[in-house]
This record gives sequence, structure tokens and C-alpha cells, in this order.
Amino acid sequence: MFISVFDIFKIGIGPSSSHTIGPMVAAGRFLEALRESAAAGGARPVALRAQLHGSLAWTGRGHASDRAVALGLLGERPDRLDPDAVEPLMAQLAEERHVSVEGLGRLAFDPAEDLVLDFGEPLPGHANGMAFEALDAAGAVLLRSVYYSIGGGFVASEAELESARERKQGGLEEEKRSLGYPYPFGTSDEMLVMGRESGLTIAAMKRANEEVHLSRPELDERLDAIWAAMDGCIDRGLQMEGRLPGGLNLKRRAKAIFERLERDRGRNMSQPHVVNDWLSVYAMAVNEENAAGGRVVTSPTNGAAGVVPAVIRYYRDQCVGATGQGIRDFLLAAAGIGALIKHNASISGAEVGCQGEVGSASAMAAAGLCAALGGTNEQVENAAEIALEHHLGMTCDPVGGLVQVPCIERNGFGAIKAVSAASLALHGDGTHFMPLDNCIETMRQTGMDMSERYKETSRGGLAVNLPEC
Repeated sequence: MFISVFDIFKIGIGPSSSHTIGPMVAAGRFLEALRESAAAGGARPVALRAQLHGSLAWTGRGHASDRAVALGLLGERPDRLDPDAVEPLMAQLAEERHVSVEGLGRLAFDPAEDLVLDFGEPLPGHANGMAFEALDAAGAVLLRSVYYSIGGGFVASEAELESARERKQGGLEEEKRSLGYPYPFGTSDEMLVMGRESGLTIAAMKRANEEVHLSRPELDERLDAIWAAMDGCIDRGLQMEGRLPGGLNLKRRAKAIFERLERDRGRNMSQPHVVNDWLSVYAMAVNEENAAGGRVVTSPTNGAAGVVPAVIRYYRDQCVGATGQGIRDFLLAAAGIGALIKHNASISGAEVGCQGEVGSASAMAAAGLCAALGGTNEQVENAAEIALEHHLGMTCDPVGGLVQVPCIERNGFGAIKAVSAASLALHGDGTHFMPLDNCIETMRQTGMDMSERYKETSRGGLAVNLPEC
């Protein structure tokens, strides 16, 4: 089992990794499939259309899934798209009602007519399903492809999803041996055993796996770039004012809270619990940027993008002995835990609720902080288990289909829990009652049992219980 640190941490745009980044990536993949078909002698299409199903339909407009598909068909990529260019691009598309595709020319596509939100039964593979079609001049379908956005910006075709399930059901050991990575742990138990046998930390094992494809300087440079993007997102969020888009009329709060904290610190008036306020404001700054469609890093998702950056900022600015290498170890250890959760359960709010998003992020941040502060592998695993255990059952019920309420504040509490979990683990020797593997499996089972109304559909919970005043 190998999921790269750069798959867990991806630079993109808000407001959602599974509902914005994923559909944009899927649209790009469909264009590539069309180009391959044309190169093989297939008939050239004249028009495109797309359908969003399941959670992508129910919260598609609030999560900008419709815009993401259109932008993807325009050839935009989430890691390169300038957030300030979105409105002009969408206005131009609405007026011209076509996309110009490299290698295929001009194809008719009117988002108002050719992009359908289907509120019927979800597609069978995953709650976040979408279908793309290319048509000839007579309206006949030349190519139809189904993709699933499976959380954190990861996208799988029907065949890829089925292949992944078959690999999980059998042949996993053979697959791990064939990958060529020195430490292909697929469970936390395997991770701890490999650590004891090798004498390496979790971060060092993750580093060794990454260095199969990257040199050490290249790996460090890319890790530093991920942290720079996270840190820059915090800084932007702390400077911005105004109200968030989407219709809730929600006021940005991070800047005002940050300025109050700075003022009180200068007056020596801070309460002992002020560290929680710093963690919250860092996380809120990121998620306000995410809600506004700004540039963020999936950590492991956009909806949970504030937790890991907030805890790293806390480590850098407020922990004794913090170093740049500590930040790299933080990211590596956090990615190792995130990969275990994704591999054995899910990081998709549409599949398992917010326990898979903020819960996973909190577990990752707890593990990362514990590793950066010198914790043993057993303490790191314990930190992740504590944080995840205390997010079990958390629903995903975004008000108005927007990644704002309760998502923004929820990231602050995820960060606070992460620090508490790391601290508790560091006060122990790593031995504990409930293994992380058990918590991950419990999260998976809980998500499967959870009503669809509480899994990113905006049909239950807070989303339908708005106060009148």
C-alpha cells in the first residue's frame, strides 16, 4: 500500500476537494480520453454534456461542482488555476457556450443546458458519481465515461474503482511485494512492526518510500512547498475581511480575532487557554479562504484543510525546539496516517461523514505533532488513535450545501483535539487499549451505517434545522 504524501497534500482551490477539485480533475481526464479516442481513429465529437449524481448533485451548487466541471472542460487544472480568473472564465463560457479543447477543436457546451444535477439514485460505485458524454452532430453518444470523486481530490473511473476493490479483497500481500517500496505498510500494526524491525521512525519510513521516486533534495523541496502554500493560506485568511459567498451572508471572523489576540498579547492580558484561540484562528483563516474559493492544500480534504496547517503553525511558532526538519517530519508522519485511513476506510464526507474529513485531519495532525516533538512510533500511533476516536460518528451536514457552517469552526476544534491528543500520547509510553486500526475500521463501519441524510447531502442535521432568529 503506497499513497504519496503529495497525494494526501495537494495544492488546489476551494471550496471542496471531493466536490470541486475532483470534478475538475475528472473533466480533464475525460478530455484526455477523448483525445486518445480521436488519435485512434474515433469519430470527432461536436458537443459535450455532463451529469452529477448523488452528493455531487445535492450539494453541487454550494460546493461549486457545476463550475468545477465547466472549468475542467475549459482545460483548467486545480493546482494551476488562478482563483481570480474563475468569474471571467465562467462569464465567457456562459456567453460563448462552447469550449476549445486542445487536439479536438471547438465543442458545444452550455453549462445551463448541458450540465445536469441528477437528484435520483446515486451511481453504484460511490456517493460522488459523475458521467461525461461526447456527442456527434446527430446527438448520438460517441463516448461516455463515469468517474467517482472518492475524497481528497482523488478520482477513479469505474474500472479503477472495481480494480481497487478486488485488490483489497485478495492478493494484497502480492501487490505490496510487487510495488518496490521498502516499507509498504497497509495497517498501523504493520507500520509499528516495520518500525521496530528497521529501527526507523514513521516519518523516516515514509521518507524512504517517497525516495524511491524522488531524490532527498527534491523531496525536501516539495515538502517545503506544501508547507509554504499552507502557511501562505493562513496569512491570506488572517488579512481578509467581508462576507463569504454563497448566500448565508456569513462574515469572515479570522482577521478580527487575530488582531484581538495580537493586541492582548502585547498587553500581557492573555488567558492561559489562549493557545486554543490561536489554533482556532489559524484553522478558521484557512477554511474561510477555502469557503471563498481560494487556494488551499487538501489536508486530507478541503473541508478539513485548516487542521494540519493550524497545528504546524502552532508547532513552528509556539513549541520549544521547532525546526524546518520537524515540519517535514510532521508532514511525512501525518501523510502516513492519512494514507492508512484512506486505504482502510475513507476520507470522503459523502461516504462516511465528517469523521472521515475533520476526524482524519485531526488524527493526522496529532500524529504529525507527536512525531515532530520526538515521539516514538508507538506514541505517534497512539496520538492518531486518540484524535480519531473522539471524532467517531461526526456527521457531514453543511448548511446550504456550503463548506461554511459548521465546517469552518469545526476545523478549529479538530486542531485543538489534535494538540491535546499528541500531548496525552507524549505523556504515556505508547501502550494503550484501543489500536488505531480498530478506530479506522470503526469509522468505516459507522460511515456505512450512517444515514445518507448526514453524509454531505444537506438533507439532515444542521442543514435542515436553521433557527428562525
